[in-house]
Amino acid sequence: MAEDRPKATDSEKITINLGFVDLGHIDLMVQEGFYSNRTDFIRTAIRNQIDRHGDVVRQAVARKSVDLGLRHYSRADLEAARDAGQMLQIRVLGLATIAPDVTPDLARATIASVAVLGALHASPAVKAALADRMR
Repeated sequence: MAEDRPKATDSEKITINLGFVDLGHIDLMVQEGFYSNRTDFIRTAIRNQIDRHGDVVRQAVARKSVDLGLRHYSRADLEAARDAGQMLQIRVLGLATIAPDVTPDLARATIASVAVLGALHASPAVKAALADRMR
């Protein structure tokens, strides 16, 4: 059910280190009105690089058979996999979430591997139970 799903944010906070000269250039472009703030500049630069390498990224996504975007695994999803005798290979480029009511035992019984390029949201206990299966 959608009500059981934690509200996902549309972004993940990261920290980067920049040289003083690069930071000065960013501040100058903000001051001159090209960007509204540092974050706006950095997001735009990242999007430009993603667009620049778009063909390579699309080929890699297809080659690696990853889900692109948001992928949620509910307790019912994992119970169905367990009941069918299936082990899941979670491969996501974006955000993968494992429902908060999934137990560590259920996760270990149904998830063979986890490879997430982006962010994985799961309880600390589930992450610990799957630590040896994460790439």
